Parts: sequence; structure tokens; C-alpha cells
Amino acid sequence: MAALQNSVPSLHHTLFINFFPQKGLRKHHHGAFLCCKRGVSVHVRAEQSSSAADSSSSSHFQDSCGRRQMIAAGITGPLVSIVDQTPIAFAAETKKGFLSMTDKKDGYSFLYPFGWQEVVIEGQDKVFKDVIEPLESVSVNLIATSKQDIRDFGSPQEVAETLIKKVLAPATQKTKLIGAAEHDVDGKAYYTFEFVAQAPNFTRHALSAVCIGNGKFYTLTTGANERRWDKMKDRLFTVIDSFRIFNV
Repeated sequence: MAALQNSVPSLHHTLFINFFPQKGLRKHHHGAFLCCKRGVSVHVRAEQSSSAADSSSSSHFQDSCGRRQMIAAGITGPLVSIVDQTPIAFAAETKKGFLSMTDKKDGYSFLYPFGWQEVVIEGQDKVFKDVIEPLESVSVNLIATSKQDIRDFGSPQEVAETLIKKVLAPATQKTKLIGAAEHDVDGKAYYTFEFVAQAPNFTRHALSAVCIGNGKFYTLTTGANERRWDKMKDRLFTVIDSFRIFNV
């Protein structure tokens, strides 16, 4: 755990911006989660909800306001053309209502909801945001590490609490860890956790996944305003469950 504490200054520099959704934005140019209460891992939680997410994503977009559809239609055409083409194996996992993102240089991939716009935020490797709801976003950050396994930093609860209190939310916000879990994909350990961060004028309900590979500490965080959590949670769990690290 001491190793993670020593990494906090670098992590803080690259991740702290997560809870300032408007700062630094510009267009890009071109489970034991909640499942902690159910006693199952996030991987199982996501699989159990996948069919619900598939059906809800379609109905959600049909029910969305016309301006969201018009804006999304205008931005996703050019966006798709600049995102790296997804390998066939990963493309087969793409769900209805989602687009895939694969970074072949840094070795990670994930799904994000259709209609979210790619933006550039200093210190973050990749960010997609909803064009209407700025708290609905997914970001990926990475820093160099000499560790080989996320478990070298401590338990899921220890890592989650350190990141939430010192990195993922400002000290002025009241935070609460809802649950944390470990799951294994192709022999690689991932920690996933769910938390809320309360600011004076909003509460963000968020999910994070952390993993180590390619000499890097990867953090993916997604979330939404608490008032929209019930509408968005299935999609956000899909985003978290889709996060994968691969060797480069």
C-alpha cells in the first residue's frame, strides 16, 4: 500500500480533473460494486445485466430529446473516422448503443455509449463525454509503474479508498466507497469499485477500474449525476466491464 501512497502525487496530477467536467475542454480536432450487496463480482454483474443494457440502450435513445439526437448525429460521424479501428475479436463484443475505443499504442480498449463526444483534457489519455450531461463521461489515465500486478498495491478496498480520497475527488467533496472487488480476465487482475462524491451543487455516482500492464498503472473512471444514476447505471457497468488491457 505504501507504493500506492508514493504514487499519489503523480496520480493526483493526472486524475484530479475527473470531477471538474467543464475545465479544460475543447473539441478533438479531426456486482461487489453495487453487487457487493449481492455477493457477486463485477464481471458477473455486468454479464447478468448485459441483456437489460442492450434493450435499455435502444429505448433510452428513442426517448432522448430531439436535440441530443441531432447533436450526436452531427459529431459522431467525424469522430468514428478518427478513432482507431477496433480488432475483429473486440468488435464482436460491441453492444447495441455503444461504440468501441481501442488504443493500440498504449494497449487498452473499452466501450462507450453512442453519442458521447471525444474531448481533450490535459493530463488524461482519453475522454468521452455526453454532449448534454457533462457529468456523464468516461476517462482513461495512465502513469508509469514498476509494479507488475495491481495486487502489489494492496486490497481492492485499500486501493479504492486511497484513490477516491486523494485522487478521484477533491478534498472538499464528501466521498463514500460503496463497494470494491477483484476479478481476473485472461490471467490479469483488475480492481473495480463504486463510489459517490458529493459537491455543494451536485453528487456524482461513479465507477472505476484499475489494472497494471505494459509498465503502466491504468485507471478508467465513468459516472453520472446521481439524479440520473438509475437511468445510466446499466450502461456505465457495461463500460467498466468492457475495459481491457492488452500487451503492446
